[in-house]
Amino acid sequence: MIWRWRYEDANGAEIIDGSLPREIFASQGDAESWLGERWRELLAAGVERVTLLEDDRVEYSGMSLRPEDPLR
Repeated sequence: MIWRWRYEDANGAEIIDGSLPREIFASQGDAESWLGERWRELLAAGVERVTLLEDDRVEYSGMSLRPEDPLR
């Protein structure tokens, strides 16, 4: 099994950009830990949302990289 992140814009379209990291992971936990460390960099590079894939199966999709507004 290979885990990876698909990077998306605000509308959910995949971002294909060779400058973005294309990491693969041996486990879901490894992928999630990596994202926890890198989400700010990805957001600054224009990634708004991510989808976690196990091979070609979607584990979960459309997760925003923007922090929740505490006033909501």
